[in-house]
Amino acid sequence: MRGAKSAKWVAGAAVVALAATACGGGDGDSKGKGGSSGGVISMEIGEPQNLLVPSNTYETEGGQVIHALFTGLTKLNEKSEVVNDLAQSVETKDSKVWTIKLKPGYTFHNGEAVTAKSFIDAWNYGANQDNAQQTNPLFSHIQGYKELNPGPKKKVATKEMSGLKAVDDNTLQVTLEAPFSAFPAQLSFSAFSPLPKVFFNDPKGFGEAPIGNGPFKMSGKFQHDEKISVVKYDKYPEASKIEVKGVDFKIYSNLDTAYKDLLANNIDFHIAIPDSALATYKKDLDNRVIDTPDSSVGFIGFPLKYNDAFKKPELRKALSMAIDRKTISEKIFQGARTPADDFISPIIQGYRKGACGDACNYDPAKAKALFQQAGGLPNNTLEIGYNADGGHKGWVEAVANMLQQNLGIKVTAKPFEKFQAILNDLDAKKYQGAFRMAWNMDYPDMENYLRPIFSKDAIENGSNYAGYVNEDFEKLLVEGDKAPSKDEAIKKYQAADDILAKDMPYIPVYFYKLNAGFSSKIKSISVAGHNVLWDTVKLS
Repeated sequence: MRGAKSAKWVAGAAVVALAATACGGGDGDSKGKGGSSGGVISMEIGEPQNLLVPSNTYETEGGQVIHALFTGLTKLNEKSEVVNDLAQSVETKDSKVWTIKLKPGYTFHNGEAVTAKSFIDAWNYGANQDNAQQTNPLFSHIQGYKELNPGPKKKVATKEMSGLKAVDDNTLQVTLEAPFSAFPAQLSFSAFSPLPKVFFNDPKGFGEAPIGNGPFKMSGKFQHDEKISVVKYDKYPEASKIEVKGVDFKIYSNLDTAYKDLLANNIDFHIAIPDSALATYKKDLDNRVIDTPDSSVGFIGFPLKYNDAFKKPELRKALSMAIDRKTISEKIFQGARTPADDFISPIIQGYRKGACGDACNYDPAKAKALFQQAGGLPNNTLEIGYNADGGHKGWVEAVANMLQQNLGIKVTAKPFEKFQAILNDLDAKKYQGAFRMAWNMDYPDMENYLRPIFSKDAIENGSNYAGYVNEDFEKLLVEGDKAPSKDEAIKKYQAADDILAKDMPYIPVYFYKLNAGFSSKIKSISVAGHNVLWDTVKLS
C-alpha cells in the first residue's frame, strides 16, 4: 500500500498494543467513557486520493476509512497473525483451489445479506481493466484474470473470472492460476472486501457515501478536505465488543497542525507524528504513544519508462551511494527510522540484512565516479517530488543537499501540496522527476513487496510508477508463487529481490517505525497494518 504520511503508499505489518499512562483530562466529563463526546473519537488522516471504494483505495488515507467501513474474509490480529474474519474457514488441499465458508449474520449497512456472490461481484469489478481500479494487480492470481486484462486498447470479452464460483450463499470456491500459499494472507487486504448490489448502479455516487459491511457505517457523505464521519453499525455481529461509538476522520494537509490539535485534545489519534516533534512527542504526550518497527520502506523512485535520463542502472546506483542513510535516520528522524539495506522490510520473513549490497552503502567518492561514468544527468540537474502534507520536507531536502554536494549537480526538492496530487500525476505518467514514495505491506508476505510495485501488471493498473520491466524478475515471481513450500517460495522471491538490488528502479532509503500518539480520552489502542483494531480501543 502506498502512503502519504510518515509511513504511507505504507502501513505496518507490526501490530501494537499500548496503554496510556493517564486517563481523564481533555474532553472527558462525568458522562462516562468518552466524556462529552459520547464515545466518538477523532483521528487524523490526509485527503484520500480517490473516492471510498475498496478496490480503488491503495493508500493509507482512504485505507483507514475503508477498514472501518468494510470487513473482509481474513485479517491481522494483535500478534501480526493472519486469522479468519468474516470467513468461517479457508481450506485447500493444493494451494490452488480454495474453499471459503462465510460466517452467518453479516449484512451490509442497508440490510442486504453478505453472500459469496457479494465477494465474487466485487472481485470481478476490481480485476476488470475497464474499471481501472488501483488494486487491479492483486487479483492476478485468480484464474480468469488475464481475460479481464487483455491489455491497453484491447476489448474485455467477459465480465467474470472463471476461477470464482458461489457454491451456495455462504460458500465461495476460488481457483487460482497456480498454487499460491499466501492467498489467505492476501485476503486480509481491504481490496478483497465485498460490495452490495447498489454499488454497481452508481460506483461514483457510492464512493461519496459507501455502504459497507464493517463495524462502522457512514454518517453523511465524504466531506472533501474536511472530514469523513462514521458511526457504529449496531447490527454488526461483533458490535458489542466495540466501545467506540463513532469516528471522525479529520483531514489535514499539515502534520504539524494535526500534532498541535492532538496536544490540545482536539483530535484523539495521530498515526504519523511529524518530524518536528519526534524529539519531544513522548514527553509532550506523557508516553501516550506508539513507537515500534513498521512494515514500511521509504524510497526515492524514478519514472524509468517515461524519462530516458534515468534509464541507466549505474546512474541510479550512483545516486543511491551518494545518500547518507545513517545521518538521515539519526539526525533528521531522531532515530525514528533505520537505514534501509533491502527492498523488503526487516519484519517480513525473507528479509536479508545487507541484501541491497554496495548500492545502499554510503560512498560519495565511488558514487561520483560511477555517476560520471554513467554520463550524468541532462543539464546536471535533478528534481525530487514529494508530498508536502506528509512531513517529508526535511529528509527530502537533506537528500537533495547530499546529492548536490557529492555529485556536483543542482538538485531541487519540489513539494506537491497533497499526496493525492503527486499520485495523480504519477498515475497519469505526467511527472518526469524523481519522487519520494514509500511502501507498506498489504499483507505480510515477501511477494507483496515485489509484484504490486515492480511487476509488468502493475504498470497500467497498479503502483509500478517506474514503468520497470525485467523478464527475469517476472519469471522468478511466478516461480515463487508456484513453489511447494514457504521456504522455497522465499528463495525465489529473494532472487527477484536481488535483481531489484542490481537494477535499482527505486532507491531504498529507510525503514519506518510507527510513531503515533493519542489523547487523554483514549486509555489503550492497538494498530495492525496501520489500521486501528477497533475492538481493542478502550476509552478513559
